Amino acid sequence: MRGQRILVTGASGYLGRQVVARLADPALTERPACVVAHDIRASSERLPGVVYEEADIRDPRMAEIIQRHGIDTVVHLASIVTPGKGSRREFEYDVDVNGTRNVLQACVQHGVRRIVVSSSGAAYGYHADNAAWLTEDMPVRGNEVFAYAHHKRLVEEMLADHRQQHPALEQVVLRIGTILGATVRNQITDLFEKPRLLAIRGSDSPFVFIWDQDVVGIIVRAVGDGPAGIYNVAGDGALSIHDIAARLGKRCLVLPAALLRTALALLKPLGLTQYGPEQLDFLRYRPVLLNTRLKEVFGYMPRYTSAEVFELYRQARQAQRPQGA
Repeated sequence: MRGQRILVTGASGYLGRQVVARLADPALTERPACVVAHDIRASSERLPGVVYEEADIRDPRMAEIIQRHGIDTVVHLASIVTPGKGSRREFEYDVDVNGTRNVLQACVQHGVRRIVVSSSGAAYGYHADNAAWLTEDMPVRGNEVFAYAHHKRLVEEMLADHRQQHPALEQVVLRIGTILGATVRNQITDLFEKPRLLAIRGSDSPFVFIWDQDVVGIIVRAVGDGPAGIYNVAGDGALSIHDIAARLGKRCLVLPAALLRTALALLKPLGLTQYGPEQLDFLRYRPVLLNTRLKEVFGYMPRYTSAEVFELYRQARQAQRPQGA
């Protein structure tokens, strides 16, 4: 990594802040020559040695920023994972897909050597015929009904086109499982906070987890001497929704699929739940990622299994609760 000039998009996000901090860590043996933190939001924390650029990834000035800083490596983390209230699908597409297109064009225009992209296991989609364990050579079929999954699929198709048309731009594409950390809050962790965990009759709803610090370590390796390619990012093994409930000391509310679909269709328009009937497939056909290529080709062994990651998360959440809660 010595001498590299690195730009990180989405640098003010949960993962982006940690990646920037690791890249700028004075304790690194081989420090980059330049780290640029790029985000539409102003950073609340300014680290020494980091250059901050407040800009939209859709802005045509992305090319000028890359040129001005002499960037040779881009870590592209910017995307809309959890839309805010009132968010529109057109806006999310514009950021996720058109924003990525703008970043790729800027990279090609100014001779960036490598781009590291945070994709997702959601790119495989939530399908009844998903393999029990998904490998990187299986097709990405992100469901159109789920904006995040569909946009990750479209981005991956765009990346595949660029690998053919612009082979000089090396790609490391990370299909990341469910990230857990001491302070993670997202749609998945919301499910775990319910008094009873929702389960669908006949489905184990397996989850694969990866500790946030492992994700940061993998990205740092991808920036450095990690081999280009596509990699599933997850800990070993998986936990079913029933395993998760037992670890939390909770019970599952097990419902037939048809009943749950009808209930969500009725309750969502009334504002009584944040989930619509499409969430049924999100729960019962979860993509389960096999991490063999990550370990054997990329050369990174996650420090924790999926079960160990969940236990770390559970302990952190328990420590954060007020006494007696």
